[in-house]
Amino acid sequence: MTSLKEISLLFLKLGSISFGGPAAHIAMMEDEVVRKRGWMSHQHFLDLVGATNLIPGPNSTEMTMHCGYEQRGWKGLFVAGASFIAPAVLITGIIAWLYQLYGTLPDAEKYIYGIKPAVIAIIANAAIPLGKKAFKNITLIFLGLAVLIATLFGINEIYALFAAGAAGVLLYFGKSAKEKTLSIVPGLQIFLLFFKTGALLYGSGYVLFAFLDAELVATGLLSREVLIDSVAAGQFTPGPVLSTATFIGWQMGGITGSLLATLGIFLPSFLFVALLNPLLPRLKKSKIFSAFLEAVNAASVAVIITVCIKMGMDALTDWKSTIIAVLSMASLLYFKKLNSAFIVLGGALAGYLLYFI
Repeated sequence: MTSLKEISLLFLKLGSISFGGPAAHIAMMEDEVVRKRGWMSHQHFLDLVGATNLIPGPNSTEMTMHCGYEQRGWKGLFVAGASFIAPAVLITGIIAWLYQLYGTLPDAEKYIYGIKPAVIAIIANAAIPLGKKAFKNITLIFLGLAVLIATLFGINEIYALFAAGAAGVLLYFGKSAKEKTLSIVPGLQIFLLFFKTGALLYGSGYVLFAFLDAELVATGLLSREVLIDSVAAGQFTPGPVLSTATFIGWQMGGITGSLLATLGIFLPSFLFVALLNPLLPRLKKSKIFSAFLEAVNAASVAVIITVCIKMGMDALTDWKSTIIAVLSMASLLYFKKLNSAFIVLGGALAGYLLYFI
């Protein structure tokens, strides 16, 4: 049996090095949980990814909770989730404190210049085995391609995932028929606002910006400048981007506001995963739900590929970043057991050195 200490150390490490958003986090998780430790099969991991995409909240954070629950039940769920969140919350809290003191964010561009190309390689490397499990037949391949094209052209990933799931169910019935024939805000208000955000937010954490713009800026609780700076702070810290809530909470109510905002935005994820994970084995016994989940799994891999392509278009802007990405991918393919942490650190070091050329 996996110890709680091992679970905690693993997700503390992932929370400290997982730059690049949910797709990158899940890619690193797949490498650690499936390939290196064998805690579950690629198929079961993919099923959890698909199921997680169907509930609100930060996908990668909820995946850590699923992994923890699979190993040690409720205790594992809490330990894995809290450990993954902790580094981002701590780093963002420190940045929020410094921002309040000096009114500006640190210049981290040269330190993260090489991380994004390395992360692209990690995502691409994870998409290969997940794709082999997800695209089981020609129907799922076409569904995946349709979602890939749709998301590349800007269709919301949640609409694409649910549409793919619905198409999978319709095709199942068709097949079946054929066979048969900055102001100080009160603490409770901060907690409830971020709890609602965590409970309603679908898709990647980056949708958070639009949601909070409507909830905070439009109502005069926060300036748009501070909101933009808070999102920027989330970009150059590892772990879940929803740790942005820590930064915003600090600006709204100091350290108490920071803690309440963090608790509020992540608490729904703990509750959703605690309810979903025990039900998943029973739901999978239903042929209709299995058809839905298989289609969502294929769509999920397509969304991961979309993220990889879009990140590549944004990050691979010159020969230096391209070289880092190619070398990172080659290292992952050649050294099968290489820890993704070394890829991130190597990318950061290479980026720092090449930045001045």
